[in-house]
Amino acid sequence: MTPDELTLADLPIRDDLRGRTPYGAPQIDVPVRLNTNENPYPPSPELVGDLAEEVRRGAGELNRYPDRDASALRADLADYLGHGLDASRVWAANGSNEVLQQILQAFGGYGRTALGFEPSYSMHPIITTGTSTEWIGGAREDDFSLDPAKAAAAVEEHRPDIVFLTSPNNPTGTALPLETIARVLEAAPGMVVVDEAYAEFAREGTPSALSLLPSHPRLIVTRTMSKAFAMAGTRLGYLAAHPAVIEALLLVRLPYHLSTLTQAAARVALRHRVELLGTVDALRRERDATVEWLRGQGLTVADSDANFVLFGRFPERRAVWEGLLERGVLIREVGPPEWLRVSIGTGEEMAAFRAAMEGVL
Repeated sequence: MTPDELTLADLPIRDDLRGRTPYGAPQIDVPVRLNTNENPYPPSPELVGDLAEEVRRGAGELNRYPDRDASALRADLADYLGHGLDASRVWAANGSNEVLQQILQAFGGYGRTALGFEPSYSMHPIITTGTSTEWIGGAREDDFSLDPAKAAAAVEEHRPDIVFLTSPNNPTGTALPLETIARVLEAAPGMVVVDEAYAEFAREGTPSALSLLPSHPRLIVTRTMSKAFAMAGTRLGYLAAHPAVIEALLLVRLPYHLSTLTQAAARVALRHRVELLGTVDALRRERDATVEWLRGQGLTVADSDANFVLFGRFPERRAVWEGLLERGVLIREVGPPEWLRVSIGTGEEMAAFRAAMEGVL
């Protein structure tokens, strides 16, 4: 065999990785991209200027390693989250995916299991498998909600080392009541991770699992700056947990995993959080209007507390997805069969989506 003939199948990769495909959303250059749940509003010139100044200051010390523990950033994140948190109870990494990976490295591994309720975030089982942890897929109700008693029963049956909950859930947008999270916490023998990547988009009055942290030391609440903060390019995820959990993550984190520039960008974003989060209300209104419009077209739509909407049902969803793409609108073919997901964009982008949908329907 020549080097040019070598394929992935010829490499001695782990058996449990053979036949799998990597995570990825289509990256297609079209006028309207509504497939990756990004915040469509770019940072203001003032924020960009502030960030440029911070980078200029930090650039003079790029020959030195960054703050290994990101102490100042963690203090800023704790201040943003509130709930009596301080830097010792907050951790940050390169996107929430690295946060999840570190959790699995510390509490999962060979011979251990993780349980999640599907459909849910597709990276949960991917990262679980990547850390040699066995994935157990639990079920949701027909409306994508999670029955507290059934969820607790699944935990009691499988006794997983880690339980993943998502609120709001991706790709369905469904938020979890605190009662459901509390029931799972009572039943779980190990760690419970509540993924709140879209928490800022939840309806007013929707409680956060952060309020459960004082009485549940094995609870971890993860967040990200990629969504509501409109900082997807920064790659900054973080979590809140008991200080002992943070100590466990220090055992597996790579040294100097957060660059000086990443830490600077995240701190600038937190200083400008009033501006950045000022787009959330507009996106909520656009989300609710999109749900109403889609239902007006006779489609089935999942209730959403996120910045995206899951809708269907299409016996040939690929044909609908392709029809939208032909009209310059890219959405996501993801989730259960017969369903599609559209991220919420600007008013102009959503008008283009509606026009394209009318053409397809």
